[in-house]
Amino acid sequence: MVTDGVTSGQPAVKKKRAKPDQAPAAAQQTATPPRKSPSAAKPEEPVEGADAVAGATPANDETAAATAVSATGLNTPIEQIASSVSVVTAAEITARQYRTVPDVLRSIPGVQIVQGGGPGARAAIFMRGTESDHTKIYVDGIDVSDPASGGRTFDVGQMLTGDIDRIEVLRGPQSGLYGADAIGGVIVIYTKKGEGPPKFTGMVEGGSFGTFNQNAGVSGGQNGFNYAFNLGHYRASDIPVTPLDILLPGTRRFGNDYENWTFSTKLGYDVSKELSVNGVFRYTQADLDFTADGFDLGTFTSRPENFQRHQSTEQLFSRGEVVWKALGGAATSFFGVSYSETGYDTLNPVVLANSTTSDGDRIKYDWRTVVTLSPGWTAVVGADYQNERLDTGAVTAEEANSGGYVQLEAEPVHNLFVTGNVRYDDNESFGGVTTWRIAPSYLIEQTGTTLKASYGKAFKAPSLVDRFVDFPEFLFFANRDLRPEESTGWDAGFEQAVLDGKVRFGATYFQNDITDLIEFVSDPATFSSTVVNVGEAETSGVEAFASADVTEDLRFRADYTFTDAINAITGAELARRPRHKFGVSAGWTPIDPLLLTVSVLYTGESQDFDRVTFSPTTLPSYVVVNVAADYRINDNASLFGRIDNLFDKQYEVPAGFEATGIGAFAGVRFNY
Repeated sequence: MVTDGVTSGQPAVKKKRAKPDQAPAAAQQTATPPRKSPSAAKPEEPVEGADAVAGATPANDETAAATAVSATGLNTPIEQIASSVSVVTAAEITARQYRTVPDVLRSIPGVQIVQGGGPGARAAIFMRGTESDHTKIYVDGIDVSDPASGGRTFDVGQMLTGDIDRIEVLRGPQSGLYGADAIGGVIVIYTKKGEGPPKFTGMVEGGSFGTFNQNAGVSGGQNGFNYAFNLGHYRASDIPVTPLDILLPGTRRFGNDYENWTFSTKLGYDVSKELSVNGVFRYTQADLDFTADGFDLGTFTSRPENFQRHQSTEQLFSRGEVVWKALGGAATSFFGVSYSETGYDTLNPVVLANSTTSDGDRIKYDWRTVVTLSPGWTAVVGADYQNERLDTGAVTAEEANSGGYVQLEAEPVHNLFVTGNVRYDDNESFGGVTTWRIAPSYLIEQTGTTLKASYGKAFKAPSLVDRFVDFPEFLFFANRDLRPEESTGWDAGFEQAVLDGKVRFGATYFQNDITDLIEFVSDPATFSSTVVNVGEAETSGVEAFASADVTEDLRFRADYTFTDAINAITGAELARRPRHKFGVSAGWTPIDPLLLTVSVLYTGESQDFDRVTFSPTTLPSYVVVNVAADYRINDNASLFGRIDNLFDKQYEVPAGFEATGIGAFAGVRFNY
């Protein structure tokens, strides 16, 4: 089935289905065979009421992976989308036993995750070689970036997967639809929505590194009302992250201690066939004990401290939305308001004066109307206004931005699908920016071939921290005159299905040119520093994949990414962007109740900076193998287990921070 809608905050219209004899969309073939379940919805069942307005992704996981929303803002079949997009569904997350969002993203082509300190540590995302603050992230229609962070980023390291329905990773410049900060791409996360009779789900898991995780949820829907409540808990009490060879004599090595509690809810009510209201709420409270570095002015080196600091994190995300259908369903309007707040408190128990605090919040109002002009022609028009604020205790700053956009999605000739959009943003500090994107794709039904390309402009707004926060006040000076970073990017590729779609492969070439990069500069005479618009970068590469359905119960998939990311002024390779990334994954159901999965991920050499001396260094390549098993006892209970880093590969990402070694985990999952 193809739903008329997705999760709250995303407009959608019904798109035409591919013909039955048409090859499936190649890019979204999963390596996990579908699980047979008598409770699964039939593919041909219609979706009505709340599902058709603000709805859920399809209950059938194969169909869920065949559509995407992030590329156009409309629920669109993958074969009609020219942009490079990867979809990870709840079924895949469950099969691979991913517990945090960074676990999911590590397997995505074109994405590199750098997380210094294991679970709970801040995770940076480098997409297609762009900077770690060039990826925009939405959760259920909410911009979750932190206005009080250095690059206005979202720490995905704090996000658990227990309530996630699907994750879409959209690569390439996307400011024409999403506004600021979408130079490298956009990640859109949808949480689960209730439907049908009341259902209770639960999970308990334990294992290495003092791990003890639980998740519980209740959901359902009837008489136009739907609800979903979820509580997740993640605990790892002894995560070794500090290499022994960089410790000073007599310094103890501490393991990180991390605990996360996350509560989320999603509610919806169909007031009538034309009017619905929706709401989402998500709150995370997390605590991390970690080893920071102490700087020695005498040697100009940095060494791990002989004690641990404590960081407390709070994230609150909420959204209310009204959905109105008019003109007999030809026009659907969405009116929403979102509020987000992220706070960090870091305690230095030895020198209390070195403790820090930060709080960032944003309120955003948005409107979007989707109009079906004629069969194959859909227009989207929208506008938004937001005000974001930071408070560090010593500094308070805020800034407003308004924007408007228009998009047209059309099929001017049979099987030629074109999406074009243009957006104008007006910021109260640096003025106006116009961005746009055009993305055509052509489907050749007779051969199962899809040709696609896209071209667009994007920008990154300077953060409030870079413009207003001096820290420390006598060494680093903010720059109130910063301009937005700008990017022009394009890609082109193909996807091919053969043997009735059982074998699939494709490749996409991409290139980005980024100007006015905000870079850190210092004065060696005074030791003072600031940030200025002096940088330029060029990133290019290839994303390729191949997949095969050997049988209904055995699947393989391979992904390869080549990335060339350089400083366009010096020619130097940009740090933490490996040139080569190669992954192979497989899923096998030898008997119906048992699912076995394996993934192998090779990451090539990358440049970085030594944790102690700050001098350039090269991180060696590494291979990580993960295996997992899931055995369904009956329709209501399953036993599962996994081994991460099966061969106990020792590696560092970033330099000076050990990745977790071999770990074994097991648990039980149930639903009623």
